[in-house]
Amino acid sequence: MSDILSQLWTPELQMAVTVCIVMLVAVYVLSIIWVVRDAYQRGTVWYIWAIVALVPILGVIAYCLLRPPLLQIDRDEQELEVALKQRQLMQYGECANCGYPVEADYVLCPNCHQRLKNQCQKCGHALDPSWTVCPYCATPLPGVGARRSGRTTGAPRQAVPQANVGAHGQAPRQ
Repeated sequence: MSDILSQLWTPELQMAVTVCIVMLVAVYVLSIIWVVRDAYQRGTVWYIWAIVALVPILGVIAYCLLRPPLLQIDRDEQELEVALKQRQLMQYGECANCGYPVEADYVLCPNCHQRLKNQCQKCGHALDPSWTVCPYCATPLPGVGARRSGRTTGAPRQAVPQANVGAHGQAPRQ
């Protein structure tokens, strides 16, 4: 029996087995390195995964099954995109009557036709109902004082003393 084994165990076969063993050890070490590196990039506790990866084959399979789905940089990018979308949505308002999303310069709600803003008679820009003058063309708005006196909600506004009014009818900036 040993005679047959000695005939089969040739130097070529010994070299092939040695190469296979070296390749398996290299794959094992590289799999541990990959697990550690990937766990670090995904923001997990990488040293615990390194210990798990020391178990041949099963450690790498366990890591692949249990690892977080996104890299940390992808999660950060996703959070930034969500924040950007929320910021873009904040540019829009909601109709006070029906809650439909409306843009800042809408005069009427496209859903319920509720008047959202007044429109300047001279330049046609959308104006906030609380404004007394059009900021685009400086036209005084008729009837705003009468509407304002009937209002019961909101904090009282302080009037600008006439002595502080400049040549153009505006209060000086402070």
